[in-house]
This record gives sequence, C-alpha cells and structure tokens, in this order.
Amino acid sequence: MAQALAARPDAPVRRGHGHPWLTLLAVALGVIMVMLDGTVVAIANPVIGQELGASLSDLQWVTSGYLLSLAVFLITAGKLGDLFGHKRVFMVGIAGFAVTSLAIGLSQSIGLLIALRVLQGLFGALLQPAALALLRAAFPAERLNMAIGIWGAAIGVSSAAGPIVGGLLVENVSWQSVFFINVPVGVVALLVGLWVIRESRAESLSRIDIPGVVLLSGAMFCLVWTIIKAPEYGWGDGRTIGFAAAAVVLGAAFVFWQTRAREPLLPLGLFRNVSVSVGTALMVLMAFSMFGAMFFLTFYFQGVHGLSPLESGLRLLPMSAGMIIASPLAGFALTKLGPRIPIAAGMLITAISMFLLSRLGLEAGYVDTAIPFVLLAFGLSPVMVGATEVIVGNASVELSGVAGGMQQSAMQVGGSLGTAVLGALITAKVADVLPGHMAANNVPSTPAQIEALKGPVSLGVAPVPPGTPQPVADALTSAAHLSFLDGMHYGFTVAVIVAVVAAGLAFFVKAGRKTDMPVHAG
Repeated sequence: MAQALAARPDAPVRRGHGHPWLTLLAVALGVIMVMLDGTVVAIANPVIGQELGASLSDLQWVTSGYLLSLAVFLITAGKLGDLFGHKRVFMVGIAGFAVTSLAIGLSQSIGLLIALRVLQGLFGALLQPAALALLRAAFPAERLNMAIGIWGAAIGVSSAAGPIVGGLLVENVSWQSVFFINVPVGVVALLVGLWVIRESRAESLSRIDIPGVVLLSGAMFCLVWTIIKAPEYGWGDGRTIGFAAAAVVLGAAFVFWQTRAREPLLPLGLFRNVSVSVGTALMVLMAFSMFGAMFFLTFYFQGVHGLSPLESGLRLLPMSAGMIIASPLAGFALTKLGPRIPIAAGMLITAISMFLLSRLGLEAGYVDTAIPFVLLAFGLSPVMVGATEVIVGNASVELSGVAGGMQQSAMQVGGSLGTAVLGALITAKVADVLPGHMAANNVPSTPAQIEALKGPVSLGVAPVPPGTPQPVADALTSAAHLSFLDGMHYGFTVAVIVAVVAAGLAFFVKAGRKTDMPVHAG
C-alpha cells in the first residue's frame, strides 16, 4: 500500500514530515506555478511580439514549444519518479521551472525565449505526475478523493486566474513579470516541499526502458505536432499526413516493444483494467470539450465584445469561484457514491453548460456567461477528480508516477485535439455561412475574398480595411461577428455531443483498488 511505501524505515522523523495536508499544500503550490504559467503567457504574447519583434509563428511557438515538450515527457517523467523517488523528481521540477522562468524574463531574443520555454515544459512535466504519486503516498484510500478534489480546485482556480493575473501584470508592470512571478512561488513550494514531503519510490524497479522512452517520445511528438500544425498546414496536407503516419508507426513499435521489455516504461497490463482504460478516455474527452470550447470564448470576449484581456479574465471569475467550491464537494461525493454517478452527472452538467454557451448572442451580458460557467465548474470537477482517481487509484503503487503521467498526457492530448478539431470545424462553418451574412448585410464579396476573410473571422476579428466608409464598416463587422457566432455555436454543439458520449462511458469505471494489481504484460 501507499502508506507502507511512504513510511520508509530510514526516513527521518520530524514535526510535519509526511503530514498529508502539508504535503497537499506543497504539491498544490508546485502545480499552481505550472498552471498559472500555462494561461498567463497567452495574455503576454502580443506585448512580447512588439518588444522582441516576434512574428505570429514565433508567438505560436512560445506556447506550442512548451506544450509539446510537456506532453512528450509526461509519462517518462512519471517513470523517473517511480524509479528515483517522487519527492526528488518533484523538487527538481520546481527548481528547474523557477530558474527557467527567471531566465525567460531576462531573455532578449525570441529564439532564446522559445528555447527556454521548451526547457520549462520539460521541468513542468517532472512536476505533475510526481504530484499525484505523492498525494497517493500521503493519503489513506478513504481520503484520497478529497485530496485530489482540493488539488483539482487549485488547478482550476490557477488556470482560470491566469488571464486575470496576466492582464494585471502586463498592463501595470511588464510582460517579463508574468514569468518572474513563478520565482517566489517556486521558492516557497521548494522550502515547504523539502520540509514536509516524505520520499516515496517503487522498490522493485531498477532501470529505465531507454528504447521505450525513445519510441514513446517520438510517437507523442509526432502526434502532438500533427495536432498543433494541422490547422496551419491543412488536414489533407502531406506534412500532416506524414507526421500522423509516423505517430502511428512509432506508437505501434512502442506497443510491440512494451510486450518484450524486461521493465517496460508503460506496462500494457495497466490497460487490462477497464477502469484505467476508460478513465484515460474520459480525460481525453473531458479535455476535448473543455479546452477546445473554452479556447474560442477568448476570441468571443475580445473580438466580438471588444473586452480587454483583464476584462475577459474577469468574465471567467464565476468558473474560478465555482471550482473552489465544486472540487472538494466532488471529492466528497466520489468517496460516498463511487465514481460512476458523479462522473456521469458531471459530464451531463458539462453538456448542459456547453449547450447554454452555444446559445450566446452578440449582446450577451455577464449573467448570460456566468450561469454556464458556474455549471461548467460543477460539471468538470467530478470528472477531473474522478477520472484522476480512477486512473491513479487502479494502478499499482509502484506505477503511480507512470499513471499520473498517463493522466496528464491524456489531458494534454485531449485539449490539443479539441482546440485543433473544433478550430477546423469552426473555420469550415465560418467559410460556409460568411457569404450569406455578407449578402444579407449588402456587402459584396468574391470567393477569393471569402477565403482571405475566413481566417480572421474565425478568430472573432472583423477585418475592416482602413478608410472604409462607416456604413460599410458596420455592415462588414456585423457579417463577420454573426459568422463567428455561427461557427462558435457549431463548435459548442459538437462539445455537447462529446460530453454526452463521455457520460455514457462513466458507467464502465469503478473506484481505485486498495490492493495492487498485476501490471506486467508479455
């Protein structure tokens, strides 16, 4: 059991050492640092572009480079924690993340900034799987759901607070400050973690599966690269097809190798447990719906409504407040009811929220978005907490780090897929309806003009050329915004369907086991 693993006979004994709730505090501080960074940077990108002379492609890589390295390394990072100690890996992740944040803030070129962001993603990958493994080692089984619920609340609040914090810092201090803020948070997390966290590791593991690391990293790189670049290249482009094919080939080779490896990186026996497999699928579908749909609300707020980044962040406050309340309640409900009913109910509430968001109009006010945001908080919380517990709780203790990495990888892949797929669907819908809205507003257009306009309009922008007469500008703006709304509504409708499918899958999971399960395959 986790408690036996955590309570090593040679571990030093001091006040607070190994205390579950202090361990949760240390873990939450480290994860908050990573999650804040993931959302504040988007607010800083325009200013970074101006001050460092970065192109649109450069700015995309400020985000994509980080996400790519994070997604590629998560499962390997979980294995490192299982082998060398989750506390040790967690501390290295915190220290590295804080140092690279400082270096990014001091960088004077966009090339160096992107390189440091890739390195920052690697350190971020060390943190997250280790955090889940440390929670499992610190808490008894009957309290693990509550702990994950509070941990989930910290993630949700820090993610939602990112745009607000980023807006305040960028508007009142500088773009560098959104990275510098990680340094004091990291120092506090490091000091608290060194004092209270008790080390845990898998005693039976002795080596790293190097071929497995190479094959899985290559497969994940090609998969995430395909998802990130497909909207730019086109889904039928040779480069997109080539990277997708490489992901399939490397993935198949990885699966084959795992059946032969003496100590496999990701023992395939994990997936013999239906709950682990379904829990992983639930994380993908949940992230697909949430990240894919929420991504376009930023364009709705700033493009259609003309809100500032800070004002857009404030629109998300109802979801932040909801997460603070909903995540611990989700942990309580999961403990009392098991995972099936809370997860299924959560996905259905998420579907209702997405449906309400699909009804937003041009003049939607604060209350119109606040209600679905609160529902979304209460819908996503039991899914996040429940699917995490299902994955990590049904894996053996010695593979808790790998299971944590798998959970985080599923979320990253799902979020990237949601953004790319829904983005492609929204762009296609905009291209389909834009000519009609242009004609209804008496704005002449040609197929070539529609092709040129669909990209900006899909981002909520009304591309009015300078010097356009005001009546024509107003008509073009109206056509652009109505077309974007049609596309956004279509995207949210797809998210509703995905959420309902996920609700059905929830009935195939069960709570984590209190004893270890066999994990080795082949």
